Amino acid sequence: MAVILLSIFLIQIVYVTAFTLRMILTLKGQKYIAAAISTIEITVYVLGLNLVLQYLNQFISLAVYALGYALGILIGSWIEEKIALGYVTVKVISNESGGQIAQSLRDKGYGVTSWIGFGRDGERVVMEILAKRKNHNKLYNSILALDPKAFVITIEPRQFHGGFWTKVIKR
Repeated sequence: MAVILLSIFLIQIVYVTAFTLRMILTLKGQKYIAAAISTIEITVYVLGLNLVLQYLNQFISLAVYALGYALGILIGSWIEEKIALGYVTVKVISNESGGQIAQSLRDKGYGVTSWIGFGRDGERVVMEILAKRKNHNKLYNSILALDPKAFVITIEPRQFHGGFWTKVIKR
């Protein structure tokens, strides 16, 4: 019975990891890769479900199935975080004036658009920065190193048009 339970557990991990990755890739517009993963996903799912249904009278098989499902979600999410597909737009509002932060970020290779905004307490420098998602933490830490009091918002854009970044993104 231990071999059966281990099989159920491993099949669920593989199935749900594939399911999680497929869903994320679909949302990111990677439909062909998602379709390829779905072929593996559904095959593994049917095998796992068949195995569980054979041992449905034993609660432990259902519990192992559920635990494998939970672990599969965690592993799939972890893998997606590591591959970090896509881009983020980071909006920064800073009290620092003179453009030093924007220039420093440009010197590090980031595309920065900046302008002067007006907040409750007066003028602020507003910056918008597009970066690869895998570079988000590095960018975020760079911003806070330059201005620890900066107001920072991260958004995941879905569509791009115009600007120098679109040439880079299409590659």
